[in-house]
Amino acid sequence: MKKKIPKFSSEAEERKFWQENDSSDYMDWSDAENVVFSKLKPSTRKISIRLPESMIEDLKVLANKKDVPYQSLLKIFLSERIDSEMRY
Repeated sequence: MKKKIPKFSSEAEERKFWQENDSSDYMDWSDAENVVFSKLKPSTRKISIRLPESMIEDLKVLANKKDVPYQSLLKIFLSERIDSEMRY
C-alpha cells in the first residue's frame, strides 16, 4: 500500500515536499508510460556575435543550398562542433 499524496496549498509547498520525499513511496512507477513532448522548445537566449561579412555570406549560400534559414544552419554547425569537442 502506497502512502497518500497530501493536498498542497501552493506550488512552492508541493515543490518542497517532492524535494524532500521519494515519489516511489507514493506512486507505483511500474505502471508509468513514456510520454514525448514533441512541441516543447528548449529555452533560448539572444546573443550578439560579430562575424566577418564574407563568413555570413558563405553561410547564407550554404543555407540556401540546404533550404534552411542561415541562423538555423549556424546553430546546427555550432551544435555539431560542441558535441564533437565534448567527446574529447
